[in-house]
Amino acid sequence: MVSRKQQNNNLTEFFEEEYSSLKGYVRSKIRHTAESDAEDIIQDVALRIFSRPLDALPIHNIGGFVYNAIRNRIIDIMRTKKDRVDDGETLEILWTEFTNLFQDDFQETYPEQLKEKLKEAIAALKPVYRDIIIAVDFEGYTYKEIANQTGISLGTLMSRRHRALSILLKKLKSEKINT
Repeated sequence: MVSRKQQNNNLTEFFEEEYSSLKGYVRSKIRHTAESDAEDIIQDVALRIFSRPLDALPIHNIGGFVYNAIRNRIIDIMRTKKDRVDDGETLEILWTEFTNLFQDDFQETYPEQLKEKLKEAIAALKPVYRDIIIAVDFEGYTYKEIANQTGISLGTLMSRRHRALSILLKKLKSEKINT
């Protein structure tokens, strides 16, 4: 078992030897990033890794761990850079458009009731399904943008969204039958 001090020494050595490769990796993932932005991301990740609690699990594959941590940090940054819909009017338009996907199957349901049922059904989805619905239908991400940020294939993302829509439709139909 590796001691905490030895692990920190291994991490320090890794960051010193791989620093330019790490900067290249960050620049390859974020277009139009400045040299200082790449360095900030690497330093932020390094700080987080070195600040890990003493009882955290030991790192067995330092390279994989660091690159994965950097990839996750890049995804976090990309999510915050995307304009989020905060104003009520725009959000209401998005909900109405999303509700229209289900409108044909629920003609006798009032749009407001359908919106509320959809909100509840989306909240109950598994995170992978809920995230794709929110990202595509409400935050305006394209499948390609999500694939680039997460490394998940376009086909998988499209399948998840299709599956999520199918789950929502089944849920709404079962509620319609039970009411």
